[in-house]
Amino acid sequence: MSKVDLRRILKKVEKPARYLGNEINSIHKDTSNENLIRYAHCFPDLYEVGMSHLGSHILYHVINKDEDVFCERVYSPAVDMENIMRERNIPMFALESREPITNFDFVTFTLQYELSYTNILNILDLANIPLLREERKLDDPFILVGGPCAYNVEPLADFVDIVILGEGEEVNLEVINAYKEWKKSKTTREDFLLKVAKIEGVYIPSFYDVTYNEDGTVKEVKPNRECVPAKVKKRIIRDVETVDYPDKLIVPYIDTVHNRVVLELFRGCTRGCRFCQAGMIYRPIREKSVDRLKEIVDKLIKNTGYDEISLSSLSTSDYSQLRELTDFLVDEYTPQNVGISLPSLRLDNFSMEIAEKIQQVRKSGLTFAPEAGTQRLRDVINKGVSEEDLKNATRKAFEMGWNSVKLYFMIGLPTETYDDLDGISNLAYDVIDTYRDVNGGKLRRSFSVTVSTSTFVPKPFTPFQWHGQDLTEEVIEKQRHLVKKLKNKDIKYNYHDSKTSLMEAVVARGDRRIGKVILDAFKAGAKFDGWSEYFNLDIWKEAMEKNGLDIAFYANRERNYEEVFPWDHIDVGVTKKFLIRENEKAREDKVSPDCRHQCHGCGINANDITRGLC
Repeated sequence: MSKVDLRRILKKVEKPARYLGNEINSIHKDTSNENLIRYAHCFPDLYEVGMSHLGSHILYHVINKDEDVFCERVYSPAVDMENIMRERNIPMFALESREPITNFDFVTFTLQYELSYTNILNILDLANIPLLREERKLDDPFILVGGPCAYNVEPLADFVDIVILGEGEEVNLEVINAYKEWKKSKTTREDFLLKVAKIEGVYIPSFYDVTYNEDGTVKEVKPNRECVPAKVKKRIIRDVETVDYPDKLIVPYIDTVHNRVVLELFRGCTRGCRFCQAGMIYRPIREKSVDRLKEIVDKLIKNTGYDEISLSSLSTSDYSQLRELTDFLVDEYTPQNVGISLPSLRLDNFSMEIAEKIQQVRKSGLTFAPEAGTQRLRDVINKGVSEEDLKNATRKAFEMGWNSVKLYFMIGLPTETYDDLDGISNLAYDVIDTYRDVNGGKLRRSFSVTVSTSTFVPKPFTPFQWHGQDLTEEVIEKQRHLVKKLKNKDIKYNYHDSKTSLMEAVVARGDRRIGKVILDAFKAGAKFDGWSEYFNLDIWKEAMEKNGLDIAFYANRERNYEEVFPWDHIDVGVTKKFLIRENEKAREDKVSPDCRHQCHGCGINANDITRGLC
């Protein structure tokens, strides 16, 4: 494969370091070896976003440990770079070798966000790889996807060959090993797909047929091969203590979204927030020991030179040994001027003692996510925190010297009323009153309250998957209401674009018919749809109309419990019965306690999970 020459290009594009690929700790192998298996790991967004994704770093590390495989990175080129690539017929290339990915064995994508799907088609198009799987020939790469959105991959079924469900460290290697065997004879693509379909956690969309009812709902998803399961089970890493974790992270030359060491404390979550897909699909909870984390962080600090450690998990402050870990990190790394950040703080178990310790190097703003403005609605979503929790946490923070607080909420949640919206503004003004109370009635110049709202998007495998999303007009009206309520020089109000949330809901709950919509939208110019400056709803509306599909049918319609979902043939371990029970509790404003303290029978069987805490 010939190497792409970037010398005359890089001076003409913004942030040329996005395309260099020679960063500290990047891996380079001899590509002249004909037996080397080439694996392109693509993140369908800009370099700065993709380089901040921990899962990509983990897979890059794990796959490259196999000397027979070369895992290289690919990111969506920015618009200026893409224009030059198309003008000069430069094919999509991998960063490390700068060789075109057209002739790679695997071209894989992580699916983190539904509105990145047109970027996937754009990367394939730039690589001259046929977009439709049925048009690919024997020597074309296999297109593989994984990540949280892969649990409903049906909108991409026309484009992808292989889907990884669940945690990918082991299953990716098993797929690659199967490929090594198949490559010796290289019979047909179908032979290879049949081979990997037997691996737990692998779903082959072409081996399943979908039929529809007259009303447009899914009638059945049924295997069209005898040797594939009727229901495909996700893959779980049973022992996170011993699973491979990078001892080196690639250090970029430019600022990325997260420039820091990322330390994963545990996987899963026991809180059971009813809107949260991650909290359902990543079960069961499995923790790493403090000793293992000490070993990991020591290597990462030495190998990267980063001056910040981020403690990462779905609900970091729920880590059972958090105090012991933070004491160690502060004692060990504060003298080295290495800071520690603790995201995902919960109000109900917020320890100001821990927060004070980790902010010794640099004191940043505090972020809390009450999610809803009233106790009734917080009970509906099973958030399990109170107004008193917020008051106590902010009071302690202000007493210890903090001057800014960020509050995150969702609007459009099931059963929401304008009283709940008013509750958001009430909480913001309560924070101001608390600050005044602590500081002798005065507000300092450095004081600020930031309120951010996102629009509720019903996601698969959540108790709220049966609910419709608010109509766009309703969301806009609610945003206007909050703008008026939060009009205050000490409050900054940010809200998410309702148009992107609408299409996110369509694709998130989409079936295979949405694939043609994605293709037509891409052909009409859609890309970087997650970025408001590029998103064009009219393109998507036209694509929906062209294919005879209705946005409201996918995004705004309420479902009944008998309806078959496009993703019902996927087994994430959490049962539909459990999700229905939780949805019924929501209708009655009932809370389900943290399942560390009480099992609710979600269906996850932790008996064979080495460090399971369920």
